[in-house]
Amino acid sequence: MSIQTKNLNNITFLPLDSIRRPIMPVLDEEKISRMIETLKTTDPDSIDDGLPPIDILRVRKNGKDWYFGFGGCHRFQAYERTGRKIAKCKVVPVTESMLKMYVGGSVDEMFKERPSS
Repeated sequence: MSIQTKNLNNITFLPLDSIRRPIMPVLDEEKISRMIETLKTTDPDSIDDGLPPIDILRVRKNGKDWYFGFGGCHRFQAYERTGRKIAKCKVVPVTESMLKMYVGGSVDEMFKERPSS
C-alpha cells in the first residue's frame, strides 16, 4: 500500500491485460516466489488473494478509461505466473497532465492502441 492510496478503500478488480506498465521492472525472484506461494494458498475466485492491491492510475480520455501501473511489479509477475487474469487494484483517477509528471514527453505514446493478438 502506498501513501497515496492508504485511505482509499475502494478495491477494483482489473484484467491484467488492460493495465499498461510503461516502466521496465527490476525483479526480485525470491519476492515473486513468496507471492506465488501466497496465491497458491488462496481460492482463485476469492476476493482476498492474500496480496495487497496494486496502485493503478486511471486517465479518462476520449470516452475511454486507460489504466497505468508504475509499481506492483512483483505482484503483476505473481499473478501472471499463476495464470490469474485479474488483479486486485486501488484505482486513482488522474488527468493526462498529471500522468505526464510520471512519463514526461512520452505521454502521447501511452495512449496508442495496442495491436490485436
